[in-house]
Amino acid sequence: MSAKTAHNWVFRSRFKANAFGWRSSLPIKRIKEAVSEIRRVARKDKRLGAEGAVILLERLSQAIAEVDSSSGAIGNAVYRAIEALVPIIVAAPASDKLRDQWLERLWGAIEQDEIPYIETLSDYWGDLCVTSARASTWADRFVDMVRLIWSPDMPPGGYFKGTPACLSALFAAGRHDELLDLLELAPHRLWHNRQWGVKALAAQGERAPAIQYAEETRGLNQSNIQISLACEDILLCNGLWRQAYDRYAIEANRKGTYLATFRAIERKYPEMDPDVIIRDLANSTLGNEGRWFAAAKSAGLYAEAISLANQSPCDPRTLTRAAKDMASKNADFARSAGLAALRWLSLGHGYEVTATEVKQAFDYTMGAARNLEREADTIRDIERLMMTVGAERLVVDTLRLEIMDHRAVENRR
Repeated sequence: MSAKTAHNWVFRSRFKANAFGWRSSLPIKRIKEAVSEIRRVARKDKRLGAEGAVILLERLSQAIAEVDSSSGAIGNAVYRAIEALVPIIVAAPASDKLRDQWLERLWGAIEQDEIPYIETLSDYWGDLCVTSARASTWADRFVDMVRLIWSPDMPPGGYFKGTPACLSALFAAGRHDELLDLLELAPHRLWHNRQWGVKALAAQGERAPAIQYAEETRGLNQSNIQISLACEDILLCNGLWRQAYDRYAIEANRKGTYLATFRAIERKYPEMDPDVIIRDLANSTLGNEGRWFAAAKSAGLYAEAISLANQSPCDPRTLTRAAKDMASKNADFARSAGLAALRWLSLGHGYEVTATEVKQAFDYTMGAARNLEREADTIRDIERLMMTVGAERLVVDTLRLEIMDHRAVENRR
């Protein structure tokens, strides 16, 4: 009995043509569940897990054809699923006949992928072939069509779904010179295609030409982050970490948050002092240095964090939270963070600021000051903030009341 029929996959009945409506929440949940199910099976039976991965990829695009993809959420879920499933297929022990069957089924799914959802599967085609001989066979299957599409005699705008698979397969087959020659025919310098030329040159030990090839791809609508990441990787793989850091680290490791960016660079460059990384990151965003406050704080660079927080606007809520969390651990830092929060609040920064938020910032600042026995100094610092030209009336009035209450309590003691 074949693996295709021997196992009762739970996800299989859920992924039928047009199985979902337009909302993306349920199909995203089902995709995650399916990937988890396949992973569990693969841990016990790699070949069966790979078969499940092929089944899901065969059914995926048609099942979610009616889902609203405008937010990008469903597309991201599919992308992550492909990233998880490809290694399972590649690692499975399979006969040549079975692996050839898998590839034919996957290529059939790509050809029927109209939205498209699973197009990034083509980028892994060389890996999915497993052997250079099989990759070479698939490259031969696609290469003439790619040459035809890229021919100057063809009208512009032609597209062939097998182009990424062809480039991936040529690279996996070790046909690097042929790959580079083919890329010269491309009518446009697109990173999605030329990344394979960079990989081919790097695989041949041509470090400098590979980096130059990548740099020549920069331009409008190209992924500069991906280009920098590729160049950085080439230098790091050759032990040239200092060059990699100076030329590419900041752009290549941009993440969704400032803190995540710092941590990514810190992990990748253990040779660099964290304070140097913070300083370089701050210098890369002149006028927004304060946004690196949380990164500096997480690295224990408290003096640098306060300096950044006062250099340009910083989220008052972040500063207030730091004042609260660090009051007993590092009261001097907490006091300075609280004062910075009150400063930016008084200058009108923060989203829909309320009197309660101002009061919290005051309380946490004074709590830290109490631990330092610097309450009087701190009150004077706050009063100076209140006299700033253009200070927010809500903030000033709230602080005035808080100071009056504070002094009344002190007088009763």
